Amino acid sequence: MAYIAVLLLVTAVALFATGAAQVWAKQRQRQQEQELLFIGDQYRQAIASYYRSATGSRYPRTLAALLSDDRVPYTLRHLRKLYRDPMTGDTEWGLIKSPDGGVMGVYSMAEGAPQKQGGFPSGYEGFAGQSSYKEWAFVHVPAAPGSSDPVVESP
Repeated sequence: MAYIAVLLLVTAVALFATGAAQVWAKQRQRQQEQELLFIGDQYRQAIASYYRSATGSRYPRTLAALLSDDRVPYTLRHLRKLYRDPMTGDTEWGLIKSPDGGVMGVYSMAEGAPQKQGGFPSGYEGFAGQSSYKEWAFVHVPAAPGSSDPVVESP
């Protein structure tokens, strides 16, 4: 009888631990998604800053160009550091190229489906209902002529 009681106790503890691990994993994924939204927007803003500054409207050729803009004779930083993708832990991002070959946006290379499916910040409503992190694209699209508001799109 004692053997069965111990066996039931071990089973109950294992089930509790499994449930706790699942809750922790979901919470961790939510935090990573929030971080991805923040970092992706930092990249989008830095690309927009690069595009609007110096001579001509041009996208950076690489993400590293955002760290030190060599088009001007003084130090001009659009981004302080190259961020890691919180979903993969790597500094490699998917790049969205402009027609002239510059970088106009980034996206996560992570596999898997986002938990967050709604309630996105202004400008990122297109992320709702996406089935992959690769569809969360942080892109700078220049404002239309005569408009003062920048346009944020996801492809």
